Amino acid sequence: MRDILDTLLEAWRSGETAGLVTVVRTFKSAPRDPGASMLVTPDGAATGSVSGGCVESAAYELANDAIGGAAPLLERYGVSDDDAFAVGLSCGGVLDVFVEPVSRVTFPQFEAVAADIEAGRPVAVATIIEHTDPARVGRRLIVRPESAEGSLGSPEADQRVTDDVRGLLAGGITATLGFGPEGERMGEGMRVFVNSFEPAPRLIVFGAIDFASALARLGGFLGYFVTVCDARPVFATPARFPGVDELVVRWPDQYLTEQIEAGRIDERTVICVLTHDPKFDVPILKAALRGPRVSYIGAMGSRRTHSDRVQRLLKAGLTEEEIAIVHSPIGLDLGARTPEETAVSIAAQVIALRWGGSGAQLAEESGPIHRAELPAEAPPLVH
Repeated sequence: MRDILDTLLEAWRSGETAGLVTVVRTFKSAPRDPGASMLVTPDGAATGSVSGGCVESAAYELANDAIGGAAPLLERYGVSDDDAFAVGLSCGGVLDVFVEPVSRVTFPQFEAVAADIEAGRPVAVATIIEHTDPARVGRRLIVRPESAEGSLGSPEADQRVTDDVRGLLAGGITATLGFGPEGERMGEGMRVFVNSFEPAPRLIVFGAIDFASALARLGGFLGYFVTVCDARPVFATPARFPGVDELVVRWPDQYLTEQIEAGRIDERTVICVLTHDPKFDVPILKAALRGPRVSYIGAMGSRRTHSDRVQRLLKAGLTEEEIAIVHSPIGLDLGARTPEETAVSIAAQVIALRWGGSGAQLAEESGPIHRAELPAEAPPLVH
């Protein structure tokens, strides 16, 4: 929803009704993940995507129906369906989309939810997408770590679903959950889509060089909250790093240590050390390796430079096991030359490690493209 948030908020504030189509479940090789959305405004403008092009036309028509007053609807597209073949879902997968009208009337809490998302406060929207009672389809709960508002139709359902939603929110997981009609965990009859919004993961780049500028731009494109830190004010300037979320002129290891002590470094954090100078990168890496577990630590430099760095880290008291966590030379072997190409090689390595990718050419591989654990078969829709 993040990519259509501003447009939806504008329509909501103007008192209009928009049609929202959201991917809520995927099976096999579906092209978009749960949470991907398409928004259609009353003037016919479309924002976002639910399939990368396969079923956009059909989704657009459903969104217009919602604007016109149609009830919330769960729709499935897959290669075994005549309709899916007609709209062009040729990727071999199945996807469920939920279509709903969004306005001040249908979603009165939306402005507060949008404010939470923009401010980086964790919030989840839990929406009934299937129920044995059709009147309850579209009901929602807004769940925060310490509060919940809205209702799924009964206090029992609200309490049981809230507990499970908080577990997903803590892990930043967007998924569809199955319950009995009143939230019974072992029952059937109600499916709830949980769209979790948590603060963006952090990318911290140490070293205000041209490679850092390219990586910072790419990190923002990938959805990271990007920090660039360098002790040299002549290099760490807004003119060289326009649009970066945070530009810090500090001694790097001191900044990192403060961030660790403040609890702002977690297992989703990516740390890239591009300083290429022992007086900077050795203290940074020592702080990073002795801090909380993070998603990725990489350091720029040749093999010879890294070999020297390893010896310095050993003398600083780190073990070989700790040092082995550092990815250096940084990035994948793409033959990169320019700062922009190097940034792509670093980002590719971060993505591959996050999802368990091999970095090999897909045309030379076999098996599923997406490594996320998805159900092999889609359960029947409740109608």
